Order: sequence, then C-alpha cells, then structure tokens
Amino acid sequence: MTARRDEKRQMKSASRLYAVQALFQMESSGQTVEAVTREFETHRFGATYEEGEFAEGDVDHFRAVVGGAVNWQAKIDQLTDRALVAAWPIDRIDPVLRALFRAAGAELVDMATPPKVTITEYVDVAKAFFPDGKEPKFVNAVLDHMAREAKPEAF
Repeated sequence: MTARRDEKRQMKSASRLYAVQALFQMESSGQTVEAVTREFETHRFGATYEEGEFAEGDVDHFRAVVGGAVNWQAKIDQLTDRALVAAWPIDRIDPVLRALFRAAGAELVDMATPPKVTITEYVDVAKAFFPDGKEPKFVNAVLDHMAREAKPEAF
C-alpha cells in the first residue's frame, strides 16, 4: 500500500472516531449538527493537546457520516433495534454505542463503503472506547446483522 493511500485510510478511520464522538456530544448536549461539526472541524481535527496530538481526519468523510446519521437516524435506529435483543431497545444501550451504531449505520445505509470495511472500522472504534470490555464483540455482532439487512447483496 502506498504511503498516501495508507494516510488517507488513517484519516478516514480518525474521521469515524470523531463522528462517533460528535454524535454522542449532539445527543448529550442537545447541540445542532452544524454547531458540533463546526466545533470538531475547528478544534479537534489535527489539534495538539497535553495528552498528545489528535489525528487529522477526513473532513468530507466526517461530514458524510454525521450528516447521514442525522438524516437517516430513524431508519438506522430501526435497523439497530432489529439487530439488538428485543429486551434491549436502542434507547437502553450505552450512549457511546448508540452513537457508534448511528455512525456505522450511516455508512451502511447511505454510503458506498463496503459493509465488511464498515464493520471492521467501527469494531476498531469500539476497541478505542472500550479497550478491555466485551463491547467490541457486541458491536461486531450487531453491525453484522445490520449490514446483512441493509446490504444483503454484499454477503
């Protein structure tokens, strides 16, 4: 893989992590999609903090994921609900996971990203948020179910 392609892939991966954070922030703070995307693009992408440098994200991919998650939220939440056990409707799961499913759902419902890439990328995002938990396996199972329903032709 060329260095440039690898860099683009890393930027897309970073933008997925930022999209999950942005969707979480929108839900917890009640901010608009415009306010949150502006804040992330201005203050987070490539910023340097005491904890270290934040990765540069792919702004177009970030906007597409966040916008798709907002525009298709009802459809994505229904897909997620069907993938979850009946006893666990989406409003009862961890808000970070809810944001993650919405971001991944945007790629499954509204973007050309291959479903297997979407699943792998968002399982990696889950590992970043829950490094020692069972959540990445849970995310893998739920996203696999969602992907098979949203894009059956890819399986």
